[in-house]
Parts: sequence; structure tokens; C-alpha cells
Amino acid sequence: MQIQPPIINIFEKASRKAGRILTRDFGEIENLQIKSKGVGNFVTNTDLKVESIILETLQYYFPDVTYISEEKGKIKGNKDVIIIDPIDGTTNLIHGIPFLGIVISKITNGMITDGIIFNPIMNEFFWASKGKGAWCNDKRLRVSQRQNLEDCIIATGGYQIDRIYPNYLNELNNISEKCAGIRNMGSAALNLAYLASGKIDGYWEKNLNLWDVSSGVLLVNEAGGKISETEGANWEISSKNILATNSLIHNKLQDKIS
Repeated sequence: MQIQPPIINIFEKASRKAGRILTRDFGEIENLQIKSKGVGNFVTNTDLKVESIILETLQYYFPDVTYISEEKGKIKGNKDVIIIDPIDGTTNLIHGIPFLGIVISKITNGMITDGIIFNPIMNEFFWASKGKGAWCNDKRLRVSQRQNLEDCIIATGGYQIDRIYPNYLNELNNISEKCAGIRNMGSAALNLAYLASGKIDGYWEKNLNLWDVSSGVLLVNEAGGKISETEGANWEISSKNILATNSLIHNKLQDKIS
């Protein structure tokens, strides 16, 4: 078992503290499904509460870094950056579906060096630090070894009407004809975490934000996978589109979405 670096210990402390609030509210939201009023506001308040707890904890240990959070935006500090997505998978939360994650990552000199994804509902704590592998709880993660696209499960996102881009349905059709199945976890972070875990074999999505994928990109890289832009260019922290695979099917999958 790999000993967690100190920064991961702090990220875990912050995410587990916030996760208790998220787990409690998740139970309440399940009960609220019989009502049509107030759920949207409830979820917004949950996002803000979770974010506030994470920031409070992290700023105690790292008072001088720059923070970029989905809800509060940018809090200017020094050149090191901590990225926070308090709840990736909010739509799942609204519907009582337990696929969601608290995402925290650190960027130094334009490189993602440390990251976590914590699903408190399922008690899955994913973490990675550059050069130290990818982990879920105490288990080392490795990408799958499937080489034939027809044996592979491929994940995507963007099913919502406002997220569908001109060629999306063609890409979906091209891939679904050649693979074992398409999945959408409703969370970019978990799509990448499950790819790093070998549960799925590839993932593509467009029009994403850095807080959606930062920790997941590091997980996949540390688990032996491959990350690029959907067109094949190198993925950068400014990238909006992502293609992630076990590396063995990367070119084949890219051909289907080019």
C-alpha cells in the first residue's frame, strides 16, 4: 500500500468533512423526490455548503495559494493553484442517483501534481500524485488491457439538449456500432476514475471545465492510460475537450470521433 503524501491527507480530510454534509443532504434529497418545489434551491445550498467546508479546511493549511472553485470562482493567491469542484454530478444528486464526486486537485507550473475524487455515498476515495500511482482507498489502480473495441465499454457525457454539439450524434452512432456498450456516469470525474480503475476502457467528452477533469486526468495517467484532445493534440489544462483511454484503443477510438 502506498503511503499518501501529506497534501493528499489534507485533501482527504477536507473532502471527508464536506462529504458528511453531502451524504446527509443526499438522504434528504431522496425524500424530496415526491415534491416538485425546492429541490433546485436545496441542491444549490448543498453545493455552497460543501464548497465552504472544503475551502475553510484547505485555506487553514494553504492560506497563500490561488483557489479556483466552480461556485466561488477565483481567489487570487500565489502561483500554485488548487482546483475545487464541490459536487461533480449535481443532476445525479437531484435525482437521488449515487454517482457524484467531490473533486480537489493541485496545479504547479501548469502541471496537475495531486488530485482526489471522493464519492461519499459509495465511500470511494480516489487519489493520485505524480509519480506515485493511482489509488482507490487502499487498492492500486490500473487501466484495462482490452485491445479490441468490440470488447470495450466506452463512456461519454453531454446527453443534455444544451450540451449536444453538431457532430455528437454521429460520434455516438459511430462508436456504439463498434463497442460493447456506451455508459454515462453523469460525472466527468467518475468517468475518468472508472477508466483508471479498469471498469471502462475509454471516454470522450467536449466542452468541459478544468474542475470537471483535473483529478481524473492525473488518475488515468498514473494508472497507465492515455489522455489527449479529441482530435489527437496534447491535452493541456486549458483544453475543453478530452479523449481518455487505456492507451491500447486510443487511435481506434479517435478515428470514430474525428
